[in-house]
Amino acid sequence: MRLTLPNFERRILIEDPLLIRNTLENIKNIIFDYGNVIFEIDFKKTQEALTQLGIINSTEFFARESHHNLFNDFETASISPAQFRDGIREAAANNNLTDEEIDAAWNSLLIGVPPGIHDVLLKVKRKYRTFLLSNNNETHYNYIVDYLKREFGMADNSSLFEKAYYSQDLYLRKPNVEIFEQVMAENKLNPSETLFIDDSPQHIAGAKLVGLNTLLMTKHPRELEQVLMDHHIL
Repeated sequence: MRLTLPNFERRILIEDPLLIRNTLENIKNIIFDYGNVIFEIDFKKTQEALTQLGIINSTEFFARESHHNLFNDFETASISPAQFRDGIREAAANNNLTDEEIDAAWNSLLIGVPPGIHDVLLKVKRKYRTFLLSNNNETHYNYIVDYLKREFGMADNSSLFEKAYYSQDLYLRKPNVEIFEQVMAENKLNPSETLFIDDSPQHIAGAKLVGLNTLLMTKHPRELEQVLMDHHIL
């Protein structure tokens, strides 16, 4: 499928308030991405950290829209954390890298949740059925859970949504259509009544293939509430 049409549709969706209102007025369910929609992440920090570990061309090795299959395999639990670390050692040509050094580099992109965003999600949850769908991995997930406990006194993200889905638990990742189909099937979601919000164009394209309404997040997560208001969701 060519991506020019979805790109055109996204441009209209963002720029035309009347079309936004007409498109989203029947929405009953919202599926949120996590990184850079709710939780701020910075790819450059991990690219810089991987360079420090000795990986050449880290911006190609690990990028937002495309990266080495090592990361896809980790996000679908095809490999363990230990195997992931070994893959980083191989890429860096340095078997002396410690687990701690690799984990610190890998986790360096995880910045945090801006103030008030959890309250925004609870407000949305009172109006819609809400779900989380995140490409994640065991190392990042453990870091995030520890962060949520430490900073917010939360056990995890489960209280913020009807259900939270993570790629490593489903053995699937966005933008594969199967991951969207599984979430919709398990929760009996009508795609025409469901909105998917993500910051990655390739994930938006995958969601469109299964008939979901989509919204490309182009603002900082701290602006999530304003984005939802601008699009007549709140």
